[in-house]
Amino acid sequence: MNQSIILKQRPEGTPQSTDFKFEDIDQPTPKEGEVLLKTRFVSVDPYLRGRMRDEKSYIAPFEVGAPIESAVVAEVVESRHKNYKKGDHLTGMLAWKKYQTSDANGLRLVDPDQAPLSAYLGILGMTGLTAYFGLNKIGQPKEGECLLVSGAAGAVGSVVGQIGKIKGMKVIGIAGSDEKITLIQEKFGFDAGINYNKTDSLSKAIKQSAPDGIDVYFDNVGSYTLDAAMNNINQFGRVVNCGAISLYNETEVPKGPRLETTLVKKSVKMQGFIVRNFEDDFPEGIQQLSKWMKEGKLTNEETIVQGFDQIPQAFIDLFDGKNKGKMVVEVA
Repeated sequence: MNQSIILKQRPEGTPQSTDFKFEDIDQPTPKEGEVLLKTRFVSVDPYLRGRMRDEKSYIAPFEVGAPIESAVVAEVVESRHKNYKKGDHLTGMLAWKKYQTSDANGLRLVDPDQAPLSAYLGILGMTGLTAYFGLNKIGQPKEGECLLVSGAAGAVGSVVGQIGKIKGMKVIGIAGSDEKITLIQEKFGFDAGINYNKTDSLSKAIKQSAPDGIDVYFDNVGSYTLDAAMNNINQFGRVVNCGAISLYNETEVPKGPRLETTLVKKSVKMQGFIVRNFEDDFPEGIQQLSKWMKEGKLTNEETIVQGFDQIPQAFIDLFDGKNKGKMVVEVA
């Protein structure tokens, strides 16, 4: 039996299971030039929350009553496409369906013998590329500088910190539990960690860990965490705005400190980005990330949830910080 997961209604605040609906659908037959794909792994990512809003952004919003999509690794179970055969594995943006047909436009072939299939949704996929290009192209890391990473135990943050260490930086991570602080220090090699749930002043905690200030701040959280980082930014510092998960479920725009004077007085560069800005350079990024993995310089961390029926809950759990590293759903 085939199934799809559709957006039943647009969430108000934090997404709920009632915002999603499972639908039984027919299993399609591939036409000439198409493949029939069986979903193997599904990526759930915080940015999908923005696509659930009915507003203009860098990518079209999801339609109510239509299947949700994200990055997927799928297996070719039937092929009428000249470039792919049964048993091949492809990754790209695909619908939340157990089975679907595709002309393979925008999909790429991945090799399960080179890395676990789930890694192509994480460290060798958009997650790793986001970390790689965000830090290198915008953060412009230099040996001996200090890098601060929020969401440090998450999919992107954990990779950013490791790349920072490869570049010879002092790396400090912010996360929400002692368990995650231990993880980033012992597994990912961060020099220090700050549990934001155990400090009365995040700004002071950053100061204690980085008495000489922060040169690069890689922001996955936004809001008060960004404010605290800016209180410790050095002259000519760089702020990489990758995400703002603390704000994604807000129904109103919160007020905060004004950053203009800090940006001007300290000549700080702050830039947001999406990974597709660097699409032409993806092959370079994948090659370098793969090389670092083979050399043992990069460690892949995943939270793998089992079952197609668990995809919505896995997505919701992102906002409670229940993932370590990349959150992926394996479809049996």
